[in-house]
Amino acid sequence: MTIDIANATVQAWRRENGRVGVRNHVAILPVDDISNAACEAVANNVKGTMALPHAYGRLQFGEDLELHFRTMIGTGANPNCAAVIVIGIEPEWTQVIVDGIAATGKPVAGFSIEQKGDFETIRQASWKAKEFVHWATELQKEECPASDLWISTKCGESDTTTGLSSCPAVGNLYDKMLPHGIYGCFGETSEITGAEHICEKRAANPEAGAKFMKIFKAYQDDVIEQFKTSDLSDSQPTKGNILGGLTTIEEKAMGNLEKIGRTSTYIDALGPAEVPEKGAGLYFMDTSSAAAECVTLMAAAGYVIHTFPTGQGNVIGNPIVPVIKISGNPRTLRTMSEHVDVDVTGVLRREMTIDQAGDALIDMTIRTANGRLTAAEALGHREFVMTKLYRSA
Repeated sequence: MTIDIANATVQAWRRENGRVGVRNHVAILPVDDISNAACEAVANNVKGTMALPHAYGRLQFGEDLELHFRTMIGTGANPNCAAVIVIGIEPEWTQVIVDGIAATGKPVAGFSIEQKGDFETIRQASWKAKEFVHWATELQKEECPASDLWISTKCGESDTTTGLSSCPAVGNLYDKMLPHGIYGCFGETSEITGAEHICEKRAANPEAGAKFMKIFKAYQDDVIEQFKTSDLSDSQPTKGNILGGLTTIEEKAMGNLEKIGRTSTYIDALGPAEVPEKGAGLYFMDTSSAAAECVTLMAAAGYVIHTFPTGQGNVIGNPIVPVIKISGNPRTLRTMSEHVDVDVTGVLRREMTIDQAGDALIDMTIRTANGRLTAAEALGHREFVMTKLYRSA
């Protein structure tokens, strides 16, 4: 099943700023935690909308506040969103997010609860949300080059099978699709521990490698050394990783880097939720290794499909971005098959090559772009988790 990637197309939505979206959401986005209820009420009133409740947005400051705004704006600006309603307690921060999303050209409206209360805010926002739904549901898909897709990756519940099968399948996808113009992204800063020297060498230029190492060393110095009890053993590798045969973070890191393939190199290193600006290619992003946080940050950077290798079985989804699960663990396929989109267990049985596994993933990626719901979408997994850098004021 070899796919002609150079000529492959998908049926998707071309947004106002030229980006391609593979979903057509009308999102109801809370600026802060105390606006969650109003957003959920609007989503309950107007079918075809989706609220994205989260835990933060009050008394954040400095770099933490900048990341909060970047994640909120990026989520609404993601090409998988057709239109966005923003609700916050105060008008100033609400307007910051509205203006950021409006820069993409898509319809967005903001509402603040202060001096109105929930009832009036919900009433006004519901009318606008209904208007957006009618508009969005009449948008037509068009034929777009598959090379216009932005595809991110992160693995979860890794074991010995991920580094041997599902992670290399993602790497094979990148090796085949990146030369044709897609944007790619990998991250999980903590899970590169022990293989950081290898990751540095996979940079396309010395500047990108130096940026990666600066990010990695800052993580080690500012987070691990400051807060560790002994080392990473309380969380890296996880109990599931150990059960699956990964005894050290170094073993896990080597499997993790299989996701960037054999020939691909990254052209820049990004901060969390930072939009890539150096053109098509592969990017590293500084992210947590926690699945929901990582996928949320990559979605906020503009990626529209996420590939997710898993060994022991991870059920993660995202409200904005379809998450494609790949597994090469036969037990996981027996016990958790409802969560798996691409079965690459044949690699371990020597019935499938990595090249064939990559082709199977490319096929599923194109089918997903064309509208196939992923397992996570079909099962209602919409994990949306903000990353917070430090305590609020």
